Amino acid sequence: MNSQDYNEEGRDLWNRKAEYWDEKFGDSGNLFHRQLVEPSLLKLLDLSAGEAVLDACCGNGVMSRRLAQQGARVTAIDFSEEMLRRARLRPLPDAGTLDYMLLDATDEAALLALGARRFDAVVCSMALMDIPEVAPLFRAAAALLRPAGRFVFATMHPAFNSNNPVFLHKKEDHDGEVRDIYALSLRYYLDMPPVLGAGMPGEPSAHYYFHRSFSELLGAAFTAGFVLDGMLEPAFAADVSAEDHSLSWRDFPQFPPVLSCRLRLG
Repeated sequence: MNSQDYNEEGRDLWNRKAEYWDEKFGDSGNLFHRQLVEPSLLKLLDLSAGEAVLDACCGNGVMSRRLAQQGARVTAIDFSEEMLRRARLRPLPDAGTLDYMLLDATDEAALLALGARRFDAVVCSMALMDIPEVAPLFRAAAALLRPAGRFVFATMHPAFNSNNPVFLHKKEDHDGEVRDIYALSLRYYLDMPPVLGAGMPGEPSAHYYFHRSFSELLGAAFTAGFVLDGMLEPAFAADVSAEDHSLSWRDFPQFPPVLSCRLRLG
């Protein structure tokens, strides 16, 4: 399939599982979002009340509401009609403003129509790996941002949380003490095709993931005129383990599953 085909099928998949995702994410997000994604984004964003923010690929609006809660004037966009419908049903924050719009983050012309130099910040929370082409969003963001603006994103960590990490759990006898050993096994990094994968256990349908190496991901941003201004690699704390004894990122405190970056215009 070409990029347009992937995008259209992706929209259909997200519409079909919007109800499940919205119920699991709720008003404030799941544990992964609350402990890793949101804190890293907010730290890099360093938001001031009254700033205009574009939340690209907003989903059910968890991050959008958080930004508005901090006093931002938020424009939240997504290409899934059903996700936006559910986002609009969620309570609005008391502070700031929040407007939802149906808009595809791969449609550069539609993004540019939002208005040149309109935003102080562009935020993209855990969505770049779902987008078949990221260059249009980076190029549009360069035009939408004010001179001192920033583009802050969180995505699956390219080095560890790729399309095919395998979680390993072994037992090791160390000087008479049996220890649990957790490790990751990776087969690909530089050249990995799009794959269908589940974002959360139990989802009714998988969606496409588009792995990009560091050089490919950041290279698209650099080509659009951005420079890397800040980076965080959040991981779960060592004392946060999976209560149900199933392997999850909570068992791997040495491996960050999320990469969060701040870009500014060079």
